[in-house]
Amino acid sequence: MGNGNSGAAAGGGAIYGLGIFGAWVYFWQEADGFWWHLLAVLEGLVWPALMVYDAFGALN
Repeated sequence: MGNGNSGAAAGGGAIYGLGIFGAWVYFWQEADGFWWHLLAVLEGLVWPALMVYDAFGALN
């Protein structure tokens, strides 16, 4: 049996996933050429983590 927090974890993962997809759409539209599109995929993976890091820094 779970500890009762699995719903909260799933919700956080869903929000984070939407952040990744949103970043991919944005960076993909801004990219021009193969290497820029490859960079857009990588930026889409990293950008939401940086936003969460900055958000926690602002709560300090």
